[in-house]
Amino acid sequence: MKVLVIGSGAREHALAWKLSQSPHVTKIYAAPGSQGMAGIAEPVNIKVDAHNELVAFARENKIDLTVVGPEDPLVAGIVDLFQRKHLRIYGPTAKAARLEGSKAFAKDVMSRHGIQTGGHKVYDKAAPALEYLANCDYPVVIKADGLAAGKGVFICRTQEEAEAAVAEAMVEKRFGDAGRKVLIEDFLQGEEVSVHAISDGHNILPLCLAQDHKPVGDGDTGENTGGMGTYSPLPQITDAQNSVLERDVVVQTIHAMNREGEPYKGTLFVGCMMTKQGPKVLEYNVRFGDPETQSIMMRMKGDLFEVLNATIDGKLDTVEVDWDPRSVVTVVLASGGYPRDYEKGYKIKGLDSGFGPDVQVFHAGTKKVDGDWYTNGGRVLSVCALGSDLKDARAKAYAAVDKIHFDKMIYRKDIGFRGLKG
Repeated sequence: MKVLVIGSGAREHALAWKLSQSPHVTKIYAAPGSQGMAGIAEPVNIKVDAHNELVAFARENKIDLTVVGPEDPLVAGIVDLFQRKHLRIYGPTAKAARLEGSKAFAKDVMSRHGIQTGGHKVYDKAAPALEYLANCDYPVVIKADGLAAGKGVFICRTQEEAEAAVAEAMVEKRFGDAGRKVLIEDFLQGEEVSVHAISDGHNILPLCLAQDHKPVGDGDTGENTGGMGTYSPLPQITDAQNSVLERDVVVQTIHAMNREGEPYKGTLFVGCMMTKQGPKVLEYNVRFGDPETQSIMMRMKGDLFEVLNATIDGKLDTVEVDWDPRSVVTVVLASGGYPRDYEKGYKIKGLDSGFGPDVQVFHAGTKKVDGDWYTNGGRVLSVCALGSDLKDARAKAYAAVDKIHFDKMIYRKDIGFRGLKG
């Protein structure tokens, strides 16, 4: 079987890596892919937003399954287009993808169907938003309504910070059209978890929990990013709490989308806060998370191709996956300045080091020139390691990180710290 993976980041590298382990898969292409995943997937020079070109490529090369990595093409309707052309593609339709494409829409769905979330207000003009901020309690969370690559979220502890966030989104238009509306939300306290599940619209396959580290700095300091690292499993989350997450969040969301008339088929990734009142949804994502996917694929024991194929056919109940009982830690190496302005083109040293069988390095923003690797993005590499427990996995991951270097390299040194408490 031939597979096309759409995307070029570490998430897509990890998906291609896992798909390559299936005995059903004979060839993997990645559009646009990257040189970093070239040993697994053949890069194809087609951008993720060139939907008609992707359709033509899938037809000409008789692709049996297309897997979409990033959210933008899903929200823009690439699944609908492929389906109209009778091509097999994994992911939700454009209408279902509004769960991520519009945070205001997602809040409306939660409100209509009794799914617990924080209180919020939506504004499409800056003036009334600023008026509300002059009289509200702090801290608050301000979010751009649309897609902002994980960077459109501000935790504001003062009125001054909140006003600056609104100005950045709505006046300076840092996030383009994504910031035409903003949500001002209650600040929720508790343990944040990344909940992943796959659904064919009726059957649900829960995936292992992970925890992301969104702020750029140690101790959750600095600006929010697309994610600086993850780990799994989460020793601080009990089996009973996990069951509540599946029942009250995942199952209820799939039921809600059915009642909305838009059955959800694909990966549902829910950011949840474990509050004293129970889990509350922070946001929906309609694809595999990044860098959560890197950790999840490291632990998955099963055939990813069979799972995605069965989802398309509405037969998810016919496949099973198991999970490696070991812990995994993923550390993201990023360019100095990320998530704002950063420079590219720094030589990366150490990628030819012997990392050992329990370590995988997935490429996100790299480029190969004359046999040498160079930085070519904000998030550059994901270094993943399996260990007997969280402490062991952390030690292996950071030992691998110590072998890699490029100028102005930044990374968090505390990935998994919450899982080690107590």
